[in-house]
Amino acid sequence: MIEQFIELLPELNKSFLETLIMVGIGLLVALIVGLPLGILLFVTDRDLFLENRWLKSILGVVVNLVRSVPFIILLVFLLPFTNFLLGTTTGPVSASVSLSVAAIPFYARIVESAARDIDRGVIEAAIACGASPWLIIKDIIFPEIKPGLISGLTITAISLIGYSAMAGAIGGGGIGDLAIRYGYYRYDDFVMFTTVILLVVMVQVIQYAGDFISKSVKKS
Repeated sequence: MIEQFIELLPELNKSFLETLIMVGIGLLVALIVGLPLGILLFVTDRDLFLENRWLKSILGVVVNLVRSVPFIILLVFLLPFTNFLLGTTTGPVSASVSLSVAAIPFYARIVESAARDIDRGVIEAAIACGASPWLIIKDIIFPEIKPGLISGLTITAISLIGYSAMAGAIGGGGIGDLAIRYGYYRYDDFVMFTTVILLVVMVQVIQYAGDFISKSVKKS
């Protein structure tokens, strides 16, 4: 068993790195696009300072539409777009396109939900004092939802790890690809067991780190 593990180690390291690349890109895009989208969904809501019923409805429909599509279908559906964008549909960077598209609305809803927990009286007081929308977002909304943003990133990262395993089914690389090529196709239980253990460890580490950072931010 030890010899088998040593033999598998190079492939395991490569797959682990590919999974990190996929999840990392997906998280970065979720933060860059999903965070402002979630804030926009909140501030354009009814009785808020940027209330816009049409914009809120359109954004809500688009977000819900993407979230309602099972990831494996979204993965296949976006293959032509991925090929147009990168010139290939295989590899971790290509898989990260679908992961990013899935992560954006997922994280946006988490951000919106976190913002809804803010006491609206604080926002109303800031408006009464003449604060600009940007000032309210920067100095009131962001500081209040920081722990929720960290927790949301943790949840998103864990979901992306699961999605990345599916991406391996169509040549995305990563741990899922390793499990399918070496474990499923070759009927190798050791490989399947090893990849499952690795995924579990990754999830536990991310969850622990996310909880720790979220609590630290909350105390500060």
